[in-house]
Amino acid sequence: MSRILGIDPGEKRVGLALSDPLGIIASPFGKIEFSSQSELISELERICRENDVSEIVIGYPVRTSGKKGKEAILAEELAVALEERLGIKVHLWDERLTTQQAERALLEADLSRKKRKKLRDKVSASLILDSFLQARKR
Repeated sequence: MSRILGIDPGEKRVGLALSDPLGIIASPFGKIEFSSQSELISELERICRENDVSEIVIGYPVRTSGKKGKEAILAEELAVALEERLGIKVHLWDERLTTQQAERALLEADLSRKKRKKLRDKVSASLILDSFLQARKR
């Protein structure tokens, strides 16, 4: 069995989540801070190889109007680059409101601002991946 990697994309860092081998549970995995797309792709390639990843889900920040902003275009570019480099299926998944959901969950856990900032990206990635896994079950 292989895993699915969830990515919450950003301009300077991405949050990561991994599914269990059966593709049922999404768990926060970490984050990557990067200065170039090639650096990010190389690090994601290493993570995919080390964790037997067979699919990737990238949060797709489409605006409520349906228009694509800069962030959505960056997510599309990342998806194409990863598919070409790794040769595995990459899904773009609507991530509207996941950052707010993550922040709300971290606030409810009564974490300090510093701890919330440290966890927000990987919790958001976990919410994106969990949403994908739940939809796949249906």
